[in-house]
Amino acid sequence: MSATVDAPSGDLVVNALPLPVVTIGPNGEILDANHAAETFFELSLRVMRRQRLAELVPFGSPTLALVDEVRRRGAGVSEHRVDLANPRSGAERVVDVLATPLGDDGTVVLLFQERTLTDKMDRQLTHRGAARSLTALGAMLAHEIKNPLSGIRGAAQLLEQSASEDDRLLTQLICDEADRIVKLVERMELFSDERPVERGPVNVHGVLDQVKRLASSGFARHIRFVEAYDPSLPPVHGNRDELIQVLLNLVKNAAEAVGVDALDGEIVLSTAFRAGIRLHVPGARGRVALPIEVSVCDNGPGIPPDLLPYLFDPFVTTKTQGSGLGLALVAKIVGAHGGVVECDPAPRRTTFRVLLPIYSARDGRGSSS
Repeated sequence: MSATVDAPSGDLVVNALPLPVVTIGPNGEILDANHAAETFFELSLRVMRRQRLAELVPFGSPTLALVDEVRRRGAGVSEHRVDLANPRSGAERVVDVLATPLGDDGTVVLLFQERTLTDKMDRQLTHRGAARSLTALGAMLAHEIKNPLSGIRGAAQLLEQSASEDDRLLTQLICDEADRIVKLVERMELFSDERPVERGPVNVHGVLDQVKRLASSGFARHIRFVEAYDPSLPPVHGNRDELIQVLLNLVKNAAEAVGVDALDGEIVLSTAFRAGIRLHVPGARGRVALPIEVSVCDNGPGIPPDLLPYLFDPFVTTKTQGSGLGLALVAKIVGAHGGVVECDPAPRRTTFRVLLPIYSARDGRGSSS
């Protein structure tokens, strides 16, 4: 006699979904909601059941018209990029909404997908394209610029030997500027290095500890560090040295944003496990899970809004002495790891998040080392 396994109930299935799902009654009352919806609306199910949909969404929200359209058609309808700012907290949220009828009595089921995640995936592909363009540019510059610069610098040094005092200042200026351009080209050469990098299990907390030590003894000695780690995180699949470079760049940016004169400068380093995030990455057969989140948050003045769409592009910077290659290199390395890097801008709370895959042994088992 074969054993049978009971199928999970509908409530268990809906509550297991990472996306908010809400059931709306014929008169707009909220009948049910899953755990993700409670988190999304920052309300318990008991409180939500005492409210109507119009009380959860902004005044005149397209979501209300969407529910009416579903009832009129008797079929599912979707709406993209709906502003669903939280009326209570004021939090800005842009979502895709899928509405479908449940039965014939006017009950409607709503499913919400935050656009921040979808846009994050789209922008990551753009970041990778920018990094690939810079790869070709770096290789070209290394060949076409470094050699002539060596000749220019050598000629300036020869002229300096027989030049007057005033002319020596000019020859020294030529040498200094040639050296500065060489350093810029050498940084760009990092993008043209396509040699395979050895990857394996990496303890991300060990990486953060190393980054914190380097920063605290140098450029961020004036800033207080706060750690908010999830100690149960499994190792990520990556290269330790490259991940140190990524996070060191992010921490350096955060320290420069705070400024050397800040009396209350603070950088928060945090880690978390985020289930439900998957992404198509080059070379993978299907979607790859990216549940490991590493964040660097500073209390600096924030990032200008007009700069945000181009933040990870090369040569984009707000610093007078910056090259604009730091975040472009971060995007390249994180993309090569099959991960995502994104910025959540806010005055006094700018956060850069890096999402990375878990390390799995070749037999498919996760590593606990």
